[in-house]
Order: sequence, then structure tokens, then C-alpha cells
Amino acid sequence: MIEVSDSPHQRLATLSTGLLHLHKSLLDSERAAYERDVARITSTGQYLQLVLGDPWFAWLREISQFIVLVDEARDADDPPVTAADADRLIGEARALLSPSEGGGSFHRRYYEALQRDPAAVLAHGTMMQVLAQLAA
Repeated sequence: MIEVSDSPHQRLATLSTGLLHLHKSLLDSERAAYERDVARITSTGQYLQLVLGDPWFAWLREISQFIVLVDEARDADDPPVTAADADRLIGEARALLSPSEGGGSFHRRYYEALQRDPAAVLAHGTMMQVLAQLAA
């Protein structure tokens, strides 16, 4: 189990680490689905270009942008991150990571990834444990 400090900075660092792990799992899942349904990805450069610009991967930009938001809040010195800031971002993460078959684009695609990929399910479960710890 991950030990969580009470400091807002540490809570956001824990949140960021969990989100990065989930994001990597979702990227891997989407890459496999893309290669199965569209075409083989032949290089790291091609993969990066697809992640940054192809509509197939566009839904993942929402979690990417959220990770940046968390990291910027964590790294802010003026004003420093507060407990209220950390609580707000943790709540936003919980809302973002609510898969829904009938939800918006991110929530629907997240739901679909969880339906097809056991590794994504495990990463989601780990992230839910992190969020539960951060709320405690």
C-alpha cells in the first residue's frame, strides 16, 4: 500500500504518480487496439505523432491535460498549493475517472478500454485505491 502524507504537495505527487501509471496503461491499450484495427505502428516517432495528432488517441488528451494541471499545482510556489487545492483536484480526478457507457467522449472511451483490456482494469483498480487513500 502507498503511504500518503498529509501535505498537499505530497498528496498531489501521489495523485500524479497514480495518474501517470493509469495513463501509460491506457496508451498501451489504445496502441494495441490501433494496431489491431488500423495499422501496425512501426516506430516510436510514428507512435508519438499518432498520440499527439490522430483522432484515435484524442480522448486520452483529457487525462494528459489533467496530469499537467495536477503537476503545475503541485509545483506552484506562489501561491503554494493548499489542502483545499489538493482536495479539489482529487475530486476532479475521481469525476474524470468514472467510466460510463453513455457518458461524454472521455468517459465512454474509458469505459470501452476497461471492457477490452484487463491491464487497463488493473490500472483503474490501482488508481481507485490511490484515490481512496487520498480521501482518507
